Amino acid sequence: MEVFLIRLLQFMLAISILVLLHEGGHFFFSKLFGVRVEKFYLFFDPWFHLFEFKPKKSETTYGVGWLPLGGYCKISGMIDESFDTEQMKQPAQPWEFRSKPAWQRLLIMVGGVLVNFVLALFIYSMCLFYWGEDYVRTKDMHLGMKFNSEAKALGFRDGDILIGTEKGEFKEFGADMFRDLSEAYRADIIRDGKKMSLNLDGDINLLGMLKAEPMFARPLIPARVDTVFGKSIAHRMGLRAGDLIVAVDGKIVDSYNEFQNEIGRRRDMLAAAQNHADSLAARTVSLSFVRMAESMTRTIVGRMSKASIRAAESQQRPEPFPAASRTTGTSRKTAAKP
Repeated sequence: MEVFLIRLLQFMLAISILVLLHEGGHFFFSKLFGVRVEKFYLFFDPWFHLFEFKPKKSETTYGVGWLPLGGYCKISGMIDESFDTEQMKQPAQPWEFRSKPAWQRLLIMVGGVLVNFVLALFIYSMCLFYWGEDYVRTKDMHLGMKFNSEAKALGFRDGDILIGTEKGEFKEFGADMFRDLSEAYRADIIRDGKKMSLNLDGDINLLGMLKAEPMFARPLIPARVDTVFGKSIAHRMGLRAGDLIVAVDGKIVDSYNEFQNEIGRRRDMLAAAQNHADSLAARTVSLSFVRMAESMTRTIVGRMSKASIRAAESQQRPEPFPAASRTTGTSRKTAAKP
């Protein structure tokens, strides 16, 4: 209950600040153009108010209402939240909203929205200034990239570190990097610790690079287990943090990228399944991994969930054997080759 009340107060404070700034925008332009502001209220005040005061020699009454649904700025010559229509029956006065030119009336009306827009820019700018933008430059990806067959036909090799093109260095892995590569006639890379350049055509299909499966280039990620959740199937099967996966169903994988591709293929197998046995076969996988502390290679067999297969296909990092899978696994130990 205490946490709820604290969050409620925080919410009310945030809304109050936004309302004050929004109504302050209307107030500012009204005063700027000589329009009289009769009331400036935080929250609405039907029937009664919580607080009200009017400074000496001021035409504006300031106050706090009891209904926390917003606030209002009562401007002379304008029908607003107060629905005061009596003043409109009187001749227009020079200090009234309705007597001002159209462009001034427009600024008074959009003043609140304008303040909200400026506030959003300010908050975003301060967040960016304080926390900055975190990214890893491609030249600092020391394991390099994993390339598809199209990229390898152009001269790239797995493990090449991308530096830039004749246009300049790459900032980070993303659409801009692929765009520069598609238009480049020279790609600068680091291969085996040595800088070198590859000649390109300058007209590689950008859309094809991005939509290719696997992608034209991806950061090369080792197929090393980072975390194994307790009580999960992976834990019961014997996988541990630090294990290096070296094969899937007997096919050697040299990176997480290859592991992801092999697991992703099972979606097609699952879609083509004709019966329950086919479905189980598509979801059953054999993994071989190396545990460096024991200098042993183990092979384990387990069953993936359909959600894991879909996640692999969408190029997310799934947990291969989630705790929700109700299967068992077996393992086989063999001596690791030196």
